[in-house]
Amino acid sequence: MVRLSNNLVGILNFVTFLLSILILGAGIWLSNRASTNCEKFLERPFIALGVFLMLVSLTGLIGACCRVSWLLWLYLLVMFLLIVIMFCFTIFAFVVTNKGAGEALSERGYKEYRLGDYSHWLQKRLNSTKNWNKIKSCLSDSQVCSSFQDQYLNDTDEKFYTEHLSALQSGCCKPSNDCNFTYVSPTVWNKTAGAVYSNPDCNAWDKDPKVLCYNCQSCKAGLLHNVKSNWKKVAVVNIIFLLFLIVVYTVGCCAFRNNREDNYYGRYKGPY
Repeated sequence: MVRLSNNLVGILNFVTFLLSILILGAGIWLSNRASTNCEKFLERPFIALGVFLMLVSLTGLIGACCRVSWLLWLYLLVMFLLIVIMFCFTIFAFVVTNKGAGEALSERGYKEYRLGDYSHWLQKRLNSTKNWNKIKSCLSDSQVCSSFQDQYLNDTDEKFYTEHLSALQSGCCKPSNDCNFTYVSPTVWNKTAGAVYSNPDCNAWDKDPKVLCYNCQSCKAGLLHNVKSNWKKVAVVNIIFLLFLIVVYTVGCCAFRNNREDNYYGRYKGPY
């Protein structure tokens, strides 16, 4: 007897299997063309996710369509663990991104960002020298500040102060407003000779394009502001995906029950 739940599980896992091939292909493509540390970092998660989805979808597909109960049981176990992990991550993402916001400045179109305003857990990840060196490399490879310089190159100081900059542009590509440096161009600011600064970012700033404010606390804060915004978006997507997983898990449970019943009747049903 053809069971609707088994067919649904089979169809859903076939679609997931096709998706896993695309993700795996993207990971392999990245590994072949990766020329920077950032691209090399991305390839591994893509390949791992593709392989994981492929194995899980094949398990569910064979278990549901071929009536292999132990495979379907294994599939449901993995799905249950995935639901728990997704639920915990979603809660964690909302908690971690609950703190932190840009500081509005008088007569400035942009905001500035303070590292201390953000989650201590996120701060700890960035304050690791090893982690931050990798992130700086990624920021340099992405040419955030080069694009910033080109975009606002013709601005006078009055015009520049009214611009609405992104968190990374404000934190990593220019000195803090506390420094009161003299504006020359978006990434070139002259320090006041002999001045003493209360903000350590002022001493960390350098107009060398390879340095700028990449070693500033404001740059870390700008990055955390982006992380906060992106994680909140990911958390919303996770909620939708979590609901989808719960539906698939429920249908899978029905298919598993059908398999058990079919195996039971097939074993004990005798000839008339």
